[in-house]
Amino acid sequence: MARTRLSVRRLLAAGLAAAATAAAALVATAGPAAAATTPGIDVSRYQGSINWTSVRNSGIQFAFIKATEGTSYKDPNFNANYVNAYNAGVIRGAYHFARPNISAGSTQANYLASNGGAWSADSRTLPAALDIEGNPYSGGYCYGLSTTGMRNWIQDFLNTYRSRTGRYAVIYTTTSWWNQCTGSWTGPWANHPLWLARWASSPGTLPAGAPFWSFWQYTDSGTVSGISGNVDRNYWNGDRSRLIALANNT
Repeated sequence: MARTRLSVRRLLAAGLAAAATAAAALVATAGPAAAATTPGIDVSRYQGSINWTSVRNSGIQFAFIKATEGTSYKDPNFNANYVNAYNAGVIRGAYHFARPNISAGSTQANYLASNGGAWSADSRTLPAALDIEGNPYSGGYCYGLSTTGMRNWIQDFLNTYRSRTGRYAVIYTTTSWWNQCTGSWTGPWANHPLWLARWASSPGTLPAGAPFWSFWQYTDSGTVSGISGNVDRNYWNGDRSRLIALANNT
């Protein structure tokens, strides 16, 4: 996703994986060839100025847009991207890059909710995503936390975000990171959609306990009309009507 994380993500490219929705929403599926899927992207300031009308006309139907990181960074292109995507008819959601070693999960969830990660039932706003993956900074792959400490941090974030917005946050992660750093925790998957990151031809093995993926980031080198250079490409595990249902919490 963000350029600051590319060095770590390239090392982990073979193992990347992301995304899932509440269990009642979808039928489990092995990959995009097995059922209807909906194309999307995720972006940050590194994509520069985006022509969202061209993006939508190219067939892209949803986008996750970087909003915040830690407790002090807001993506400078977020406001323009978030509004312009909506106006072009793209179903959009914000995402937060987690920094579990610098502040509490509740602190970072509140920062996200106050800086673009709020939610409204307007058919085009998804619940925000928690981007939790290998640490690209100092402090260790798992941010220096034990598996219990990481579970507690994530739960604190998820509980606070739900308290602020009434929605279950999407969780973006990789199978390898999740199983190692949370100790194969299964707790969130009953309610929180999984956004699986794995740059490959199939989603592969999911994080422990996840029944299926809801979103799958399958490449970091896609091309889309309206965006200069490479962009992450994603699928939603269902058709547009089901994506709108997730957006509206129906």
